[in-house]
Amino acid sequence: MSTNTLPTALAEIVDDFQALTEPDRLQLLLEFSRGLPELPERLKDHPELLEQVVECQSPLFLTIGSEKNADGERSYRLFFKAPPEAPTTRGFAGVLHEGLDGLTAKEILAVPDDMPELLGLTRAITPLRMRGMTAMLGRIKRKVAAASRLEH
Repeated sequence: MSTNTLPTALAEIVDDFQALTEPDRLQLLLEFSRGLPELPERLKDHPELLEQVVECQSPLFLTIGSEKNADGERSYRLFFKAPPEAPTTRGFAGVLHEGLDGLTAKEILAVPDDMPELLGLTRAITPLRMRGMTAMLGRIKRKVAAASRLEH
């Protein structure tokens, strides 16, 4: 699969991973883990607004929000909570945040379910962690699909 079916920001991230050796890919994932934004204040004290991705080995919670962009189209914001001691989980959340945050439902829903495999980490990360990454993407897509149905 090529990256030309991915939204621009996500395609650039995948290209960055693919250009590196495996050890360097893990280092890049760690950088994404450090770059994951904190939850906004309105979510920090309300864990009930976040959904746990139980397939992840480490505790990861997420939710989405939406807003109308300048041309009246609805775009989606992604919010994640993952502990600092879970760099792999946080790293993939960081990849998804940077690659998908602010996109439309159509753009997010078009991301292939196996996109995590494009990062080239399948030999460096356990299959269980890869399943967690895939589940994270699936959960985001499911929440966006449900929200976009409600808004129409």
